[in-house]
Amino acid sequence: MKRMWSPWRSQYIQSFRPGAKRKSKESLFRSALRSRDDRKNLIVWRGEHCFVIMNRFPYNSGHVMIVPNRQIADVQDLTGAELTEIMQTAMKTMKALDTLMHPQGYNFGANFGRAAGAGIDEHIHFHVVPRWNGDTNFMPVFSDTKVISEDMKVTWDKLRKLLDK
Repeated sequence: MKRMWSPWRSQYIQSFRPGAKRKSKESLFRSALRSRDDRKNLIVWRGEHCFVIMNRFPYNSGHVMIVPNRQIADVQDLTGAELTEIMQTAMKTMKALDTLMHPQGYNFGANFGRAAGAGIDEHIHFHVVPRWNGDTNFMPVFSDTKVISEDMKVTWDKLRKLLDK
């Protein structure tokens, strides 16, 4: 198996290992939202109850997450207004990605809780992953490598323009 050098990834992984000491109880999503530097934090859209942020470690080009502005860990704590805006934002985001990338399908979902696979379990979030026939090509299978075809900042610029309409 080939290895790709990505030192930033180990810092990220270590910050969420069981028992890791964190500087604050604030999630990385909440920190990004509070910072107001959307390009640096890859936030492409802000709403009244949620925001859209690009995944720094995407499964595919265009992989984004829809995150409630409120930091909550349990999906059952979402209000009706939050749920409505999250679903409307998912549709708006998929329409923008349709225009930008022409995917043939989407994965849309969430992992609630560490046991269910949530990497950031203290702040629920929903993944929107554009998919194409054949996007699970030989690279991940034979070389354990995922190819992301466009620089994330380029995708951010394009997606931001479409979501701001």
